[in-house]
Amino acid sequence: MGIFELALYPFYVAFFYFVFKAARKKYDDDILKYYHRQGFWIKTLVVLIFALFNWKLSKGDSFVLYQTEGKNIYDMILKNTSNIKWLLMPGHDFDESLLRDPWNKGYLMGEANFMVVRFVTVISFFTLGKYLLTNLVFSLLAFTGAWKLFLFFYEQYPHLHRKFAIAILYLPTFVFWSSGILKDSICVAAIGWITYSLYQIFIRRSEVLKSVLLILLFGYLLWIIKPYILISYVPFFMLYLILKNVSFLNNRAVKLVLAPVLIIGCVVAFSQIMTNLQEEMGQYAMGSITKNVKNMNEAYENQNSENTSMFSYGTEFDGSVTGLVKMAPVFIGTTFFRPFLWESRKVSTLLSSFEGMALMYFTIMIFFKAGIKTVFQTLTKNPLAMYCFLFSMIFALFVGATTLNFGSLCRYKIPCMPFFVIAIFLIEDAARIKKESLLNTKQADV
Repeated sequence: MGIFELALYPFYVAFFYFVFKAARKKYDDDILKYYHRQGFWIKTLVVLIFALFNWKLSKGDSFVLYQTEGKNIYDMILKNTSNIKWLLMPGHDFDESLLRDPWNKGYLMGEANFMVVRFVTVISFFTLGKYLLTNLVFSLLAFTGAWKLFLFFYEQYPHLHRKFAIAILYLPTFVFWSSGILKDSICVAAIGWITYSLYQIFIRRSEVLKSVLLILLFGYLLWIIKPYILISYVPFFMLYLILKNVSFLNNRAVKLVLAPVLIIGCVVAFSQIMTNLQEEMGQYAMGSITKNVKNMNEAYENQNSENTSMFSYGTEFDGSVTGLVKMAPVFIGTTFFRPFLWESRKVSTLLSSFEGMALMYFTIMIFFKAGIKTVFQTLTKNPLAMYCFLFSMIFALFVGATTLNFGSLCRYKIPCMPFFVIAIFLIEDAARIKKESLLNTKQADV
């Protein structure tokens, strides 16, 4: 990252500013305009920190793998246009003798890694192969998905706009780890676009063709890069769609009959799809999950003495479903609240430590103020809260179970973080409404 790209950076930011400003004109709502503009500036500023961090302080996949090999293919294509063939081939067919860094041997054979390299190569034709500028494009791509996620929640609970902005546009680790050349940036974009597109089709019933195309595109990317996100996300969002549509019915008897029938049908259909895809899913197949959790734990344990970011749960996971259930509270708590301040030994995990501490305090405070009854009623009667909570819990369970490295944990958990925070905000809102209702009732009685 040199002086030249730093000098170019303001011009690229200005270009995107006008692009996003043009997109913002379609909004009549001043609140949306405010958050869209603010979210854009946050992402463009965080890019500078992210790029510097990954270039100088903690070189990882972003610079060493994706940027290095993506720019390598870009340079190869500039020398000979026939080299564009490498972008069209599967990762396992890439000629590893062409790698710029021999230490990256084997990494591009994984289609997930190679997909990110493809993105870097294509974007490099616009950014001249400059690391900082390519990070900017990745960051703003992620922002488009985060924005769609914000719209999805805002259109249903507009009075909670500040809370949704905190959960999606301001959440430190979510913003930071989706602000550069990483799988996570693409995944955040995919989750946001898929969510809003499904919402458009099944709830708003508008722009169906466009939404279907977006779902196919981002669904494919998510399936290639991180299929476990898709697997854990789809069932709960479909549950939300079913319950949301049932809530539109006026006949209570029909609701009581139709809701469980549709839910059971959805579960059966999804289970059948998963069964039919066992071979294609590999390590994400239903029968292989707990076995792979145990294998990944053992792999991390073998690295424990070599990496200061490694940690242990102090007990061995036996690889059974029962063992997974028993350890679930520990795994979930680890995902959301660790590393604790005294466990953070690197700058890369310090931000997450402060965030985890604040999130733990906030969660305990809201649960205590709302009470178990209100928490339970909100999660069972509010389809949005139910879907957010269940997805974040299941996702956190498997991230916590398979990640014994704090550095990786900070990145892997970001897809579920906004949903967990929003679930807590919805519980808080339900408690507030209940309290106001009780006060109004008492005042009316007086």
